[in-house]
Order: sequence, then structure tokens, then C-alpha cells
Amino acid sequence: MNPPTARALLPRASVDVMRVLIAPDSFTGTLSAMQASEAIADGWQRTSPNDVVHQLPLSDGGPGFVSVIHGGLGGQLHPVTISGPLGEPTLADVLIVDRDGAKTAYLESSQACGLHLVPRGKRDPRRTSTFGLGELVRHAVALGARQIVIGLGGTGTNDAGAGLLAALGAKAQGVSGVDCTDALRNGGAALTGITAVDLTDVRSAVDGVELVVASDVDNPLLGLRGATNGYARQKGADDGAVMELEGALENFVAALGRRADGKDPAVALGAGAGGGLGFALMHLGASRVPGIATVLETVGLVGLIANSDVVVTGEGSFDWQSLRGKVVSGVASAALEQGRPCVVIAGRVEVGRREFAASGVTAAFAVVDDVRARGLDEQMAINDASAQVAELAARVARTWGS
Repeated sequence: MNPPTARALLPRASVDVMRVLIAPDSFTGTLSAMQASEAIADGWQRTSPNDVVHQLPLSDGGPGFVSVIHGGLGGQLHPVTISGPLGEPTLADVLIVDRDGAKTAYLESSQACGLHLVPRGKRDPRRTSTFGLGELVRHAVALGARQIVIGLGGTGTNDAGAGLLAALGAKAQGVSGVDCTDALRNGGAALTGITAVDLTDVRSAVDGVELVVASDVDNPLLGLRGATNGYARQKGADDGAVMELEGALENFVAALGRRADGKDPAVALGAGAGGGLGFALMHLGASRVPGIATVLETVGLVGLIANSDVVVTGEGSFDWQSLRGKVVSGVASAALEQGRPCVVIAGRVEVGRREFAASGVTAAFAVVDDVRARGLDEQMAINDASAQVAELAARVARTWGS
């Protein structure tokens, strides 16, 4: 790698024109990656209208995954109707990319069971289901896919993929052999009474299909860093619900048992992704790849960074999770390798300078802090997110723009 130059690492106010790559993730609950990208670009060019700005909305496997892959690889989108996280009909896409007759399908968990599909007043990961994602897998198989890559992230569920397994034909029993199959599709809390799960029909449904999990996090299924303790609260669970869900998932793991090869998918990296969807898919033999690596390779990020002077990325909350395989960490790492400064614009910044500097982030700015500094109610950062992101980007460009 060529050594970083002062031109690449210093704020660029003294330079006539800069090449700016804007590559954010979605701001969960407020802005899609595209909307965030447009807001940042709009604000930046208010301050530095002569800068050459390139927008590249990204995804780490969560919301926008299929759109980003489609933009990079092409292929054909097949819209289908599936069950949403509360059972309501919802639209989703199966992206089929045909390489010399070998069809790969790309699916996105957030289209089937995303948090954005659950009204705020109904958010309860004890009840929401991943059944729709299983239906999406069935559609992909019916379209002839022999490889299915599933982006995991942004879900409003915490059922360890039980719903997905149900949609693919899983059967369950409770005490004394009572049929509990319906419990598989009724959310995480319903898994408490299950004592055995039969995956015979599930394996038949995906026979001969290579499953790949593109996950945004590397958490295991259970424990302090697991799906429930790590993410259930942001999906609507209170402390009591977290305890209930953790117990239910522990029971479900025991009911499923280990894989035929003796491995325990509950402890695998990424098993906790998507509220435990990683666990269910790995139980079926799925391999796991970092979602952000898949996306960045597809869009050719390294080359785009090499042709830029500064990189701007962002997301809703820049926190400890951001440093574990999400868009910000992937972009920052690539920028560091190319000797380019990487600036983060986020709704909130909850990691310290020492932590984010080690990941390749040069500077980080929070919309909430900027709103407060201007004497406004911090709720404006959510209620008027696009305008407030643009306002902060305009301020950031005073230092990092031309």
C-alpha cells in the first residue's frame, strides 16, 4: 500500500476541488441509505458546490441489500407477496442473477420481517415472526436458484428463525408429543413449550441449494452478546421480555439439537444475526460471509475510494455495533487501506475517538449534538431527519470540503 499523503489525510479547505465519496448505510427508522446519501450530498454542496460528489448508498446485509446488489450485478427482480412480521401481506423482491445458466438468488430479511414493517405501537419481538423469509426462500427455489444469498439485518424479530423453518415445512412437538407446529410461526415467546423439531421437510425443500448468510454482525445466538441481549430492546422488548425471549431461545436450541455433523450452530459467528435467523440457516448448513464484504466487493468500493479525496459514511447510531462488521467499519477500513480520510455523519455518536480512530474513522459528527447546539429540540433529528442531516453535512464540509 502506498503511504498516506498529507493531501489525503488533512482537511481540504485549501484545495480548489475535492472528490467526495458519500457511502452511508440507512439511518434506521428515519432514512433509507439512498435518502441519507442524498441529504449528505445536498448539505455538502451547499458549502462546497464545486466538489465532485459521488453517491454510493450501501448496506451490510440489512435494509437496501438487494437494491445495492442489483445495482452492482444487474439481474432480474421478481416481486412477490409474502407474510410480514405480524402476518400481514407484504411485498418483497427475489433478485435472480444468472451466470451462464447458474442462478443465484439474493434475498433481504428486512423486506420480509424488517423493523420498519412493524408499527411503533406494535413492536414486540416476542410476537413477530420470520415466516415471510421462509416463503421468500421458497420463491427463490421455485425460480430455479441453486445458490441463495440472504442478507440479514434490520429485522424486528427475535424467533431464532423458527418462522422461516415453519414456512419451509418444519414440524414441532411439545410435552407428551402434542403438535406445536403453529408455535413456530408465532414469535420467539411461543418457543417455550416446544420439545422437539422435525426438519425433514425443510431439508427436502432446500435440497441441492447452497445457502449463504450475509450477516451484518458476528454475534452468537445466546448470552450477553447474543441476539436477545444485544438487539431485542431496540425492537421493542423491555427487560422482562428480554428474559422471556432468552429462555425461549435456549429451549428452542435444545429442541433442535446439534447438526448432523455434531456442530452447534448456536455458538457460530453470525448465529445471532437477524434475531437468530443466522442460527436457523446455519442449522441447515448455510455458510456465513460478512454482509459488508459481499456488498463492498460487488460495488467496487476500493477503486471508488482510490479515486476520491475524502470518504463520508454514516448510519443512525454510530456505536459499538458499528465496529463489528457494519457499513461504517467496512468503509472506514477500506479508506484506511487507501490512505483516505473517512468522516462519519450519524444520528448519534456513542463511541470514543480512540475507539473509532483505531477502526479507520478520522472524525465523527452527531446530528443530535448539532441540533442541540443550534438550540433545537433533539427530536428534530428524527422528525426532520433529512433536513438535519443535510444541515450537519454543510457544516462538516466547511472543514473537509474545498
